[in-house]
Amino acid sequence: QKTKGTEMAAIEAKKTSLSTSSEPVRLYVKGCVLGYKRGLRNQYQHTSLIKIQGVEDKKDTHFYLGKKIAYIYKASPGSDGSSFRVIWGKVMRSHGSNGVVRAKFRKSLPPKAIGGPVRVMLYPSNI
Repeated sequence: QKTKGTEMAAIEAKKTSLSTSSEPVRLYVKGCVLGYKRGLRNQYQHTSLIKIQGVEDKKDTHFYLGKKIAYIYKASPGSDGSSFRVIWGKVMRSHGSNGVVRAKFRKSLPPKAIGGPVRVMLYPSNI
């Protein structure tokens, strides 16, 4: 009886601590731009190679197919006053067997983006 009561109290305390935490929830996974899709002599800038954090093999990439990607960079403030700009893209398919994906962006990523961070959004959901 005594252990059951303490277990229930611990579960209730855990529930309240989870629901009242004020930490923000991150709705994206971090990624890194590896470069452009390329062959030995040709380079195709319209398709970028992205390494997603925590994805280590080809079967793990299936979850991310179709997900939106944001490359965020700083520029001089625009008409809206924000100094951040975004180039949106989408995960198209996997690339190789090591967890790298191919992504197409609305505008091709600039060469400055190679090695830079991207955000792989967890939407649209297909589950």
